[in-house]
Amino acid sequence: MTHVTEHPLIQGGRSAALAAACVRGGVAAGLGLGALAVLVIAAWISSPFPDGGPYDVLHTVAGLWLLAHGVDLLRTDTLSDVPAPLGVVPLLLAALPVWLVHRAARDTLDPGAGGRNRPRPSPSGAIGAVAGGYLLVTAAVVLYSESGPLPADLVTAGLWPPAVVTGAAAAGVWTALGRPFPGPRWAVLPRAAGLGLVTLLAGGATAATVPLVLRADRAQGLFLGLAGEWSGRAAVLLLVLALLPNAAVWGAAYGLGPGFALGTGALATPLGLAGDPAVPPFPLLAAVPAEGRGTWLHWSAAAVPLVAAVLLGHRVGRSARTWSVRDTALTALGAAGACAAAFTALAGAAGGPLGSGRLSAFGPVWWQAGAAAALWTVCAGVPTALGVRAWGRRSPRPKHVPAPVPTAPAPTKTETEPEPETEEGVATGGKPSRMPSLKWVRFRGRRSGAAPGTPEPGTDPYDGDPYDDLYGDPFGDTGYEPYDFLPAAWEPTAKPKPEPKAKPKPQPEQDSEAPGGA
Repeated sequence: MTHVTEHPLIQGGRSAALAAACVRGGVAAGLGLGALAVLVIAAWISSPFPDGGPYDVLHTVAGLWLLAHGVDLLRTDTLSDVPAPLGVVPLLLAALPVWLVHRAARDTLDPGAGGRNRPRPSPSGAIGAVAGGYLLVTAAVVLYSESGPLPADLVTAGLWPPAVVTGAAAAGVWTALGRPFPGPRWAVLPRAAGLGLVTLLAGGATAATVPLVLRADRAQGLFLGLAGEWSGRAAVLLLVLALLPNAAVWGAAYGLGPGFALGTGALATPLGLAGDPAVPPFPLLAAVPAEGRGTWLHWSAAAVPLVAAVLLGHRVGRSARTWSVRDTALTALGAAGACAAAFTALAGAAGGPLGSGRLSAFGPVWWQAGAAAALWTVCAGVPTALGVRAWGRRSPRPKHVPAPVPTAPAPTKTETEPEPETEEGVATGGKPSRMPSLKWVRFRGRRSGAAPGTPEPGTDPYDGDPYDDLYGDPFGDTGYEPYDFLPAAWEPTAKPKPEPKAKPKPQPEQDSEAPGGA
């Protein structure tokens, strides 16, 4: 009866939980749209010469929001009236929707404040509901953008947003479950891959910042030439900040070897810049190397992937001291593959078309950058992991201990030289004295058939100074207890026989009459 009563409540609770998760996904999409709309509308209002009206501003917001999800846009307001594709994703702008989806999926499985036992969906249900609610808003934004100046490419709109949203929701559910791993190797793999990826991006950011600092005058000139009023410069500055992660990915691809494309006929690598580059006037592009062969400063960028691979292998090898060689190599290969796959996705998002013709290829080529990342991490990471494992399993060398110097034996005291005792009965020399109340002796005569209480003839029960340990066995038994020879509670105790009283000796009778009486 109880089961029948609770069943509809459970089903209704799960349905409500799925509906709430779907709403969370839609709210996350709305928050991302709203935050982007605030920035764009503020730039439009502050501009002294605004271009277009509110209708165009809202379409611009929709286009930028879709671009942050990897959707290619088509610019229709070109001089040739031919739509020009725009596919370079500002990675910092893409971090906002990814974080919102991650948080929505994580909060769906959160038990709530105070640990309330509220209905929650299953992990797979949470992923599907949050992603479904988010993608419903995405589909509406795609339809809305079709009537504006930046319509979305339907092919990329049906491919990249579902992949990005589902992956972010799965990561949020995994975080809510406590980030479980099926085994120790699986726990090391993403950490090592993340360490290698972060090192690669940090080195790429350094490789992009150093030439930008050396050419600060040129970058400042390009920045001031794009806009004359402060509102336009603020918009350009926001765009530069949004593209800073892209510059880090470009620098990492440059250090890996394949480099990045500056148009269909130009390629920048550490060996030099080949071809005729088509570089738009933008401050970050001031860091592009000049034409000609590369110098030692350009070649030093190859240290970035080497350091990343060594750190990846060191992270695996440090945790593989108790593993076999095969398990260590497979884990290092898996970490290298995960790192290369993540960098491939970032390289594909950081580059893309900026227009038609020569600008149709701009930035890293994703498959070349991914293959180079896999080659570096495998060739340098796997041997490093095996070497660190072998170094951790080495046996320490025995330390040289000097031989002890023989010393003269100390004179021993004889039994005829008793030591003075204190009131507690302990000798002043540090050894306990013989206490009559603690003389417990195990009689060996019991085994030989002698009468109990009498030692065997020719033996000395006090041989070898048995009272060095007050509670030890006098004959060397370390497990000896004095209570072993006490009778148990259930054993009858023999009463001592009373000693016979001595009979009085008869005394001779004395004559009452004195001698010589009358």
